[in-house]
Amino acid sequence: MDRPLIEQKLESLRRCIRRIQQKCPETPAALAADADAQDILSLNLTRSVQLSVDIGAHIIAALESPPPNTMGQTFDALAEAGVLPQELAQRLKKAVGFRNIAIHSYEKIDWYIAHVISSQNLGDFADFARAITGFIDSWNQGVGASA
Repeated sequence: MDRPLIEQKLESLRRCIRRIQQKCPETPAALAADADAQDILSLNLTRSVQLSVDIGAHIIAALESPPPNTMGQTFDALAEAGVLPQELAQRLKKAVGFRNIAIHSYEKIDWYIAHVISSQNLGDFADFARAITGFIDSWNQGVGASA
């Protein structure tokens, strides 16, 4: 497993989370009225989802599991492998839905939902990063112990 690559992606994920925290307006109405904040939040939420999927795909490959067919299935596979708690995997799958709207139908984004994600659900990405860090730590200890 390429730990430096995963750690670099995790740092990018943490940066996205910080940007969202820094730029999220106080209310959904303020977000709906602020095109710059909309761009910053949607871009960083989209990146957060994409980085999480990329990290997950890398781990799934290292586990020599079959690749998932969809982005959402990446989180299912990580839960099945014991890398993520099932509840977290389900919440991250919902974030994929937001990402898909942001990428494919930007004009249809519900800024109330974007605000809720940005102000109340960023912890899911932080929980993901912690779970991945714990997994790669245990993976590396297992590899080192068997060498």
